[in-house]
Amino acid sequence: MTDIIDLNDDWVFSSDAHNSSVTLSAPGDVHSALLAAGAIEDPYYRDNEPRTDWVHEAEWVAVKRFQLADVDGGRFTLRFESVDCLAEVSVNGKPAGRCESQFLRHDFDVTELLRAGENEIAVRFLSNSREAEKRAKASDFPIPYTKNSRIGHFNFLRRAQCHGGWDWGIALSPLGFYGDITLVRTGDLRLDDVAIRQRHASGAVELDVTFHAFAFAPDEAEAAVEIDGKRATGMLTAWPGENRVTVTVRVENPRLWWPVGHGEQASYDLAVSLAGQRRDFRIGLRSVALLTNADEIGHRFAFQINGREIFMKGANWIPGDALPARATPDQVRDLLLSAVEANMNMIRVWGGGQYEADWFYELCDELGIMVWQDFMFACSHYPAHERGFLDLVRTEARQQLRRLSRFASIALWCGDNELVGALSWYEESINDRDRYLAIYDRLNHALEEAVEDEDIGLPFRPSSPSVGRLDFGDGWHVDTSGDMHFWDVWHSAKDFEHYRTVRPRFCSEFGFQSFPSMRVIESFTAPEDRNVSSAVMDVHQRNIGGNSRIVETIARYFRFPDSFEDMVYLSQLSQGLAMKTAIEFWRSNKPRTMGTLFWQLNDTWPVASWSSLEYGGGWKTTQYLARRFFAPLMVTAEPDPDTGAIVLFAVSDIEDEKPITVRLRTVNAADGTVFELGTYDVVTSVETVVEIARIRPESLGDSTFLLFDWRDGEGNHLGENEYLPQRPKAYRFGEPKITVHAEEDRIMLSTDRPALYVTYDHGGDDIYSDNCFTLLPGEDKMLTVTRRRTSHLGRERAPELRYLKG
Repeated sequence: MTDIIDLNDDWVFSSDAHNSSVTLSAPGDVHSALLAAGAIEDPYYRDNEPRTDWVHEAEWVAVKRFQLADVDGGRFTLRFESVDCLAEVSVNGKPAGRCESQFLRHDFDVTELLRAGENEIAVRFLSNSREAEKRAKASDFPIPYTKNSRIGHFNFLRRAQCHGGWDWGIALSPLGFYGDITLVRTGDLRLDDVAIRQRHASGAVELDVTFHAFAFAPDEAEAAVEIDGKRATGMLTAWPGENRVTVTVRVENPRLWWPVGHGEQASYDLAVSLAGQRRDFRIGLRSVALLTNADEIGHRFAFQINGREIFMKGANWIPGDALPARATPDQVRDLLLSAVEANMNMIRVWGGGQYEADWFYELCDELGIMVWQDFMFACSHYPAHERGFLDLVRTEARQQLRRLSRFASIALWCGDNELVGALSWYEESINDRDRYLAIYDRLNHALEEAVEDEDIGLPFRPSSPSVGRLDFGDGWHVDTSGDMHFWDVWHSAKDFEHYRTVRPRFCSEFGFQSFPSMRVIESFTAPEDRNVSSAVMDVHQRNIGGNSRIVETIARYFRFPDSFEDMVYLSQLSQGLAMKTAIEFWRSNKPRTMGTLFWQLNDTWPVASWSSLEYGGGWKTTQYLARRFFAPLMVTAEPDPDTGAIVLFAVSDIEDEKPITVRLRTVNAADGTVFELGTYDVVTSVETVVEIARIRPESLGDSTFLLFDWRDGEGNHLGENEYLPQRPKAYRFGEPKITVHAEEDRIMLSTDRPALYVTYDHGGDDIYSDNCFTLLPGEDKMLTVTRRRTSHLGRERAPELRYLKG
């Protein structure tokens, strides 16, 4: 017996203290409902943010009424997939349970509380912000929280930490329902979770499918698994409380799931059933290993998928929007598709955000994006000295491990983001390191034990960055072992070239900021705000000193712009060149370095940040450059620190050897002359980086830079790149006359003299075949619109051509 009643719609949220009432459906949040009703101003516009603080400071009651024809027979469970975050639940005026975590599914037995006819569910939301402060005050000793948070003490709550504010994020502290709400009617046995472990060997895959069930009374039932025409069963003998049984099924000669660019994303239909309860999944079959063996340098950090080592290319993921209701499957799919279109094959779901919904990981499976999954802890200390908090974390970890075990895209579980570093960030832990290290160890050990006990067959890493297990060394500067967060270029204002001083085994965080496009800036400013030092531009910059650093970097690398619009363009160019410098160099150090995930892919609101996709999903310049520096076959020029030579390297992620022809030219910015330096035929290999040529820098004039492109054996153009021996501001290009002829999805560009970093448009809904390129006389450039997006930002700006002036 199984009936599922959908309770998602028509919840009425009200706050008596503010005489406010709105209706919303799950998933949804109160801020979005108030905004839709015209009860609050847009918190993203200008400096409106603190005007909504009353919403998170208030208590809210959500009420839902529904009809039940029959309540006789069976057990009724009221199920909330995700509630943010502290809430008391009652049914027909009687207590049913309490929600304590956004990251838990809450199941309440309401069999004795229901009645035939009309029923009422009431959910009383406590103020997240006030409760966090109250818990902090009640703690036996201080538990420091991240300085990025405008609303404090969220480390005492199990919810997205960034909702209190971050150095890229608005502080709204939303509340609401972020997943389905259902009333589930079963017999005495209720299926709660299904966990799947894959074991690959001898040309077959064995799936260990573990059924986690809750028994209201002693019971017995058959557990069945069906896949690829095979059926396997097992018998569960259950006693009151939690129970489990594992059924193993074998798939012969499986079609394997591969990350994008390395094979197909093959999938199978998997059906499981227990006591009349059935679940249907689409799963991919693949093996994952994290290689951390010792070598002559230190310890490796490389992912092996289906027995093949794969260089991971991608970015860090934060929640899709600061207003949770806006992070829809369509909106998120657009962002993830942009990642694939830029040749990314991995994202890191960062620990200050949230475990995403099932549909998010289904999208990653479909698109072939591997997921580095953090547990949700970031940049703070946490009250793991309190038994109740630690028990909550243990339950969270087990639920999430089981839920996400079916997704082929999950490649790694990581304990936290930068909690080891936090030991040296706060006065309390600096003065009493032993105490706070012991508390951290309790938390980290609980997560490690959960991973071991659930035994889903995926690698676990204690923290990011981390030199290794139980190693509390400096993951920000040690490049011989583990993963690295390298922030010296942004936070310490080092030159872009400083990226070439380290060679990480895997760099999982690094980045550089830029302003969003003028289209986004116009969405949150009035005309008088459009100045880099205006109060509103400061509000939409959450990293202290960030706008000044952007401007200072522009002055370091470029001639100072004449207009605010040019400032915006150059900020994006700075960001792109920073990432290009780092990633091309680190890719050329393969296999020492086996992955780069820059910070960050997306934004949660319109803001100056490290994102390559600005709010609304538009492509910044960095995203276009990422499509080049993450290309499957890339040619880069790197300075040799020992000889001073400029060395061309070919880097390939393509499994088969591939012959290419590289054409190398010099371009004189002063007089516009282009000189053919030579062509080189090489065979690229996934196993090694191939040296193509060496050029003495003294053979190049002061106004000269290198331009090179490469083609395959059939003459097909594969890519192009440039190398500037000097900083861009050293070159004098004159004023090119660029002609633009646009017709539907095709744009033809031509010029009378060389133009560098030509950008037809950035930040709009259209995505182009190329952008931010070198344009030469006599070599027209044809751009095509590869995808037309639709964002919620509204009016498009006409494309504006930009190029390096000088």
